Amino acid sequence: MSRAWEAETVFDLLGNELVRELLALTSVERLSADELAERCSASRPTVYRRLDSLEAYDLVAVHTEYDEEGNHYQSYECRLEAAHIDVEEGGFTVDITLRRDPVDDVDVPEG
Repeated sequence: MSRAWEAETVFDLLGNELVRELLALTSVERLSADELAERCSASRPTVYRRLDSLEAYDLVAVHTEYDEEGNHYQSYECRLEAAHIDVEEGGFTVDITLRRDPVDDVDVPEG
């Protein structure tokens, strides 16, 4: 899955060091916001704001997880596979490729 993006949006979002760190960490394993805040030495509210931005642009997937006591929490997983930036005709073209969800590949029989 790939789509064209506004260069300004991509530069603003990926230009943030914390955003890049969140994407890198969640590309290895699903992590909760608390785990991300601890690993990034960032405040929870800041991590949540960045995760909200990433979720709005489909760059992270949100999953519901359950602990041993049955409590639920959200974990985050990077969906960004590639970002390609081209300079052409006096401007920038950005193409983002997202990891596909295996569920998207399942054919559902009709009727």
